Formats: sequence, structure tokens, C-alpha cells
Amino acid sequence: MSAACPALLIAGPASGQGKTTLTAALARYHVRQGRRVRVFKVGPDFLDPMLLRAASGQPVYQLDLWLVGEAQCRSLLFEAARSADLILIEGVMGLFDGAPSAADLAQTFGVPVLAVIDASGMAETFGAVAHGLATYRPDLSFAGVVANRVASSGHADMLRASVPEAIPFRGAFFRQPDAGFPDRHLGLVQALEVGDLDRRLDTLADAIAGTGLANLPDSVPFAPEPAAIPPRLLEGVRIGIARDEAFSFLYPANLDLLRAMGANLVFFSPLWDRSLPQVDSVYLPGGYPELHLDTLSGNTGMKASLREHAAAGKPMLAECGGLLYLLKELADHDGQAGAMCGILPGRAQMQTRLAGLGLQSAAFRSGELRAHTFHYSRLETPLPPLLVAERRRSGAGEAVYRQGRLTASYLHWYLPSCPAVAAELLRP
Repeated sequence: MSAACPALLIAGPASGQGKTTLTAALARYHVRQGRRVRVFKVGPDFLDPMLLRAASGQPVYQLDLWLVGEAQCRSLLFEAARSADLILIEGVMGLFDGAPSAADLAQTFGVPVLAVIDASGMAETFGAVAHGLATYRPDLSFAGVVANRVASSGHADMLRASVPEAIPFRGAFFRQPDAGFPDRHLGLVQALEVGDLDRRLDTLADAIAGTGLANLPDSVPFAPEPAAIPPRLLEGVRIGIARDEAFSFLYPANLDLLRAMGANLVFFSPLWDRSLPQVDSVYLPGGYPELHLDTLSGNTGMKASLREHAAAGKPMLAECGGLLYLLKELADHDGQAGAMCGILPGRAQMQTRLAGLGLQSAAFRSGELRAHTFHYSRLETPLPPLLVAERRRSGAGEAVYRQGRLTASYLHWYLPSCPAVAAELLRP
């Protein structure tokens, strides 16, 4: 039996339109009305979900027809619909960008699309963009359009008048420089670093009142899909997971999987802890090690503890920022270098141009593991790769390195895509 819940997918014609801002505003507004709001993010992302979790008070999971898979997406949505009063899904890039796109996901699950368009520097053309989004794919359910970064009430009236009558104009968001979210080279600043985040979220939520977004959208039926039960291949394994300001890029689905496979998760901080806890395996996710060079370099106790773990032949899995931390040296954008763990030979240098982007997969002994890459650093190492991942749209991807029981890559793995590989990489 299906579960019905009001739902929207928030999308735009491109990146930078204000999807995260609008999604966070909607989530915080409806939470303040006493509703339970579940938010999801289309595609691979770590930073937007941190803000959306702060806005909704609930964990934010990925939805992606390739990375996550249709069955697991269906299961996540069904479970959310059983307990939530509202489901919000933030899209990725432009509505029709990518294969699969946010539009593909919306159409697969029958979720209506609410489009947000950056209206700064725009007048009647706003209506043309809205018309294009609403009609480009006739079978796609379209819930309306929102104007973002509107200059004045007169500007809002002009934008509203430009939208065809068949397309609901759901409201105008005026420019609020003190309520936006700061960003840096990988995207938005982490939620834990924004000191006045609650004030910003409440300011954004206030803007929802009095617009066509204050009411709940129509309910959408979500079909049942039993959640996959993974084999308990990590029964009793203690996995130390780095989690602090420098290493925070963790999918909640990865943590859920490891627990479901029987692992005991122990969190530690490479920044502030002086040694590893008693663990069998170590998982070093991505993050911003380049912003904490002095602290990481100066924590000689943790570096020595990680070297001892690797020398003992215990499993380690390092993703992107975790890979950089294990090198001999890491240099930031200004060329300032810090001594890292020295477990892997080589060094990395941050740069201003994007060096890796996109969905990829890698074939391990136990199966294919899916992932994505997004980084601004250049790696120099004499270590030959164990294997090279394949890009989603064909072609060679990121190298995967193996040294003893350490597996390291720029790739951020989505472990539920192949639980057997997760066990292969982390089981003693």
C-alpha cells in the first residue's frame, strides 16, 4: 500500500539560482508550523545537505537514479512519506542537466517541480525562462515558479506579469544579503562554521509567510519498496571514522550501511584527538584539510597513530581530503605547505581550477562500487594505481591507490551501491 505525502522538487535553470536557499527556507518555515519535514538532495553533495539538515532537523539523504539506484530512492521516499508532513527534494545543476537529471527523478516518482529563477538583471525574460522550464518536457508535473533576488516590489510585479497564466507564480524572494549562505571553492561553507545560521534560516523562513508557498503542496503517492538488508559482513568490526571541521563529507547512507552490516562506529578527530581510538579499521572521508594545515601538521600524535595503524596491516579507506591527509605534504592555494601523515608517498597542491568532477565507478574484486569526484587539488605521487575508475559517460576516471590494506582515492564512495566491496575494503 502506497504512502501519500505533500512533496516538491525544487529546481532551477542552472546552478546558483537559489535552490538551497529556497529549500532551506521552506523547510524551516514548515518546521516552525509544527510539521515534520524530510529533505533530500539530488545527486552527490555534502555541503547543501548540512544546511538542509539544520533547517529541517532531520538527516538529509541523497536521491540519484544512478548513484543510489531507483529501488533505494523509492525505498527512501516511501519511508519518509510514512512519517513526514512534507517532503522537499533539492535538485542539482539545471532541471534537465545530467543523465539522469533532476527532471528524470521528479518524473520517475511523480513529484511536481517548483522552479526558482534568479531574477536579478531580468524583466520580461523571466516569463520566457519559466515557460521553457514548464513546457520543455510536457509530461513533467510543474508546480510553479519563484523569483529569487528580486530588487523591489515594482520588479516583483513586472516579473509576475511576465509569467504565462498557466504557470503559477508562487512568490518573490527579495535580496537579503545578510540571510544568504557564504561559499568557498568546494561550494557552500559548512553549516557548523556559520555562527548565526539559525538567524539566517529564520529570516529566510519569514519570507515564506504571505506567499503562495506557505500552504502545503498537493500530496504525492509513493509506492512501497522494501529496504535492502545487507549481509552482516562487518559483524563486530570497530571502524574509526574521522569527523570534525576538516573531515566532514560523510553520506548518512554510508554510516547506516556500516551499522546494518554489524560494524561498531567510533568517531574521532584528526584535528583535536592525539591518537586513534581502539579500532580495527579506519575511514577517512573528504573535507577541507587544506584549511587546517597548521593544526593537522602539528598533531604529531595522531599522525604517528595512523602510521602505526597502517604499519600493522589494518584496513584504511581514504576519500579525497582523507587521501590528501595521508600524503607526505599538502600545500594550500597560497603555496603554504604542511607536513601530513607521510603514509602515502607524494604531495598535493591546491589550485584555483577544478581538477576533477563527475560520477564514476570502480571494479573491485567483490563488485562495482559507485562514487563521485569533485576536487581542486593536483596530486603528485610515484605510487602506481591499483586500478582506474570509469567515468559515468565513458572514459578513464580517478586513480585508486593501494598500499598494504590502505585504499585511497579522490573518489567519494557511495558504499550502499555495493556492500560487498565496503566489507572488502574495511574488514580486517
